[in-house]
Amino acid sequence: MTHGPTNHSRVLIPALGLASLLAVVVACSLGETPMALGKVLATLFGGGDATSQTILWSIRLPRALAAWIVGASLGLSGAAMQGLLRNPLAEPGVLGVSVTASLGAVIAIYYGFSASFAPALQIGAVVGALSATALIAFAAQRVRDMVGLILIGVGLSSLAGALLSLLMNLAPNPFTLNDMVSWLMGSVANRSLSDIALSGPIIAVGALILLATRRGLSALTLGEEAAHGLGLDLTRTRVLVAVGCGLATGGSVALAGAIGFVGIVTPHLVRPLVGSDPGRALVPSALAGGVLLVLADVGARLVPSDNELKLGVVAALFGAPLFLWIAARRSAEGKAQ
Repeated sequence: MTHGPTNHSRVLIPALGLASLLAVVVACSLGETPMALGKVLATLFGGGDATSQTILWSIRLPRALAAWIVGASLGLSGAAMQGLLRNPLAEPGVLGVSVTASLGAVIAIYYGFSASFAPALQIGAVVGALSATALIAFAAQRVRDMVGLILIGVGLSSLAGALLSLLMNLAPNPFTLNDMVSWLMGSVANRSLSDIALSGPIIAVGALILLATRRGLSALTLGEEAAHGLGLDLTRTRVLVAVGCGLATGGSVALAGAIGFVGIVTPHLVRPLVGSDPGRALVPSALAGGVLLVLADVGARLVPSDNELKLGVVAALFGAPLFLWIAARRSAEGKAQ
């Protein structure tokens, strides 16, 4: 079985792990009140004055961690979906979980639950994600191929998107509509460690499920018939990937709102270094996605403007040109062959 270049794969995960740590530390040092890297590290280990402790532990570290966790979950989910579907254009939202999680959050805003109980927004997103995941898992056990599952995901996305538009159209006042639009743009501003504690376990369970599918995804590079001949349970693999992506993506939407392009771009960035084996791309895609979104959030904070840019907007501004470049390069390579 040929999986392409692997010369750099042994050092890739440690390098991306180090890059993740550096990105989080740098993100903690930047802001309206700059902090030297040495001061950030000292404060992390119990030093620093009371002001530094408050800035770091209450504002900057939760925000940086939230960005990394969301980016990692989207990168991991994107790599798993592309491996399962054997389609480089697949991304975490293809099964409809992202928009359904967004619908759950918007319902919490529309009915005022989030105004009276702050965690209601995240809880609504989690409930929406879990509902969609249960439906997709049920469908994955019964459809004969991935085309049927994708069609169900498209239908679910369309329905949830229509309900989102309806709620926004029926918003009782401009303030509620503004809250809906603002949340849908995606952001990790004002996130706390308690917010991470609410969504983190759901993301972690989803990530563990996806990592458990590595061998199955690797076998699928041979085709479904060959993989089945090697003893792979296709239905089980399909269900595990659907559930894992649903939990990881839904948890990320609950934490940061809708963030696009990370899940589709990140696997393309690491694939030249790990080869065509989708199982080998899972962990590097997660780490690279975390770094990418932390840097995007730093960019959102540092761009001079009257209102801070939303993370989803910055991620799209970075991700869309990058995706176009990747697509153009793949097209050029295809013509050359």
